[in-house]
Amino acid sequence: MGPGVRCVLVIALLAAGCARWVDTGLGPWRAPLGREHPLTGRIWDVRRARFVEADAVVARLATARYVLLGEKHDNPDHHQIQAALVRSLLGTGRRPAVAFEMFTADQAPLIARHLAAAPRDAAGLAEAVDWKHSGWPDWAYYRPIAQAALEAGVPLVAANLAPATVRSIARGEAGAVPAGLAARYALDQPMAPAAHARLTAELAEAHCGRLPAGRVETMVLAQRARDAMLTDSLLAADRDGGVLIAGLGHVREDRGVPIYLRGREPGARIAVVAPLEVREGWTRPPDYAAAFDGALPFDWVWFTPRTDDGDPCAGIPPAGMGT
Repeated sequence: MGPGVRCVLVIALLAAGCARWVDTGLGPWRAPLGREHPLTGRIWDVRRARFVEADAVVARLATARYVLLGEKHDNPDHHQIQAALVRSLLGTGRRPAVAFEMFTADQAPLIARHLAAAPRDAAGLAEAVDWKHSGWPDWAYYRPIAQAALEAGVPLVAANLAPATVRSIARGEAGAVPAGLAARYALDQPMAPAAHARLTAELAEAHCGRLPAGRVETMVLAQRARDAMLTDSLLAADRDGGVLIAGLGHVREDRGVPIYLRGREPGARIAVVAPLEVREGWTRPPDYAAAFDGALPFDWVWFTPRTDDGDPCAGIPPAGMGT
């Protein structure tokens, strides 16, 4: 595609009546690798098995009650796409709440206090919640998303469980799951076997094989509890639907938040957009199904450059080897 591939990110609306959606503010690619990959910048409609333009995606997001925007947390291009889609969705006149996995229930009062004093100050949220010690990437990645929401006058929702609660669940303290959450989402019941097997394999891989088998099981419950909490937070916002900003694992349609949303609100229309990093040698969208148990569990995949080619587990011994 050459250098012009960067321009693919710009939402070029073809219908004159949709011009009010244009406000992307997207810059050039930031992730360094794969910028010239043949899929970079293209959007794949999973259900229709064809490439589409961004305006077609926004048109369908505008009809969904819940919009889930995934990410690889450390890829800045994923956050550019999220911000562009939030701005475009708000530009249609929709006024959904915008919920963040990165904000937790115990931070909600801090966010409310800050916004009461400075209703449109997204930059100041970082200090309000002590973001620099949160473990998340630079707040600059997320600030444009929050700014778009604040400028439109829609609420920001602290959607995740408090870290202390997640740690307790992951340590095996099943009683740490909030009682109402456990009951509403049947967290005391086992997952479907196939979904359970996929999730345990994913968690084991994400932790570089260092988790003992018993700990993997408690991590499964922690993941389910977080999915349930994210769902509860969207439902509790009780506005013109909701937008969720969260990692790819949470927005998967086969076992993430969409499953819980459909259980609580069966008739609701849910739309999921997943930015995915391109891989060398994987030049067709179906190739990427191999990374998701054989099927892409999203409505649309937006291909982006990747941040690095390093092995995050290099030099880390498996469980039982080393300390």
